[in-house]
Amino acid sequence: MKNLQGKWVLVTGASSGLGVEFAKLFAERNANLVLVARRTGPMEQLAEELRRAQSVQLLVIGMDLSRPGAAAELKAQLDARGIGIEVLVNNAGFGMYGEFLDQSVEKITEMMRLNIMTLTELTHIFGQEMANRGHGQILLVASVLGYQAVPGYAAYAASKGYVLLLGEALHQELAPRGVSVTTVSPGRTATDFGAIAGEKSSLLLNALTMKPRVVAKTGLLAAMRDKASVVPGFLNKVNVFTDRVMPRSMQRIVFGKVMAG
Repeated sequence: MKNLQGKWVLVTGASSGLGVEFAKLFAERNANLVLVARRTGPMEQLAEELRRAQSVQLLVIGMDLSRPGAAAELKAQLDARGIGIEVLVNNAGFGMYGEFLDQSVEKITEMMRLNIMTLTELTHIFGQEMANRGHGQILLVASVLGYQAVPGYAAYAASKGYVLLLGEALHQELAPRGVSVTTVSPGRTATDFGAIAGEKSSLLLNALTMKPRVVAKTGLLAAMRDKASVVPGFLNKVNVFTDRVMPRSMQRIVFGKVMAG
């Protein structure tokens, strides 16, 4: 990933938060960008800003990636334009905080489709193309919540556990075919995620909150170094390390209380 001049990078969930920061960081490295999310307005504004600042090519595609078949549809659109993706940033996803049985099963299903199924389909479709040509990079966005069961974030944490395990396995599996896979697992980040999820705030969670650019840069640098996975932030690393020695029953109690504020 060292020389991205003229290469195409696909960033999903590029209308806000980490997606915006990933787009800026890749543009600074002279990569052309495909930005994909449901809302086109913010992406068009970002694209115009990056064209002026970096003189790179940008393509904005408005698409609901939680729809079945969205990944194949996106690939077909890019094929029609003759765009081959060198780097896939699988960032799109959302969370829901609260009691599992109090949440809409339709909304849970939508979340799982986006966080798991679409991410898997995109990774497979673009990963196949990368493997066929012998080079490419995939960056998956998981979460520190994927390292343990989290009451209040039961389905979301489980979905991110899937992303983490998938990414680490593919790092090993695809390396001989020239494809590098890196998984970044952020902790609480200063984006709209918590507000959208309905998460409660607390002094502890606020103290753990990181700036999105720092998180995105940590993920990008890890990918450039071909690391299997990375956890941004010292305190988040401490949490993940503690998980390894803490009984799982205690993990559930501790993280349930932390997320409850």
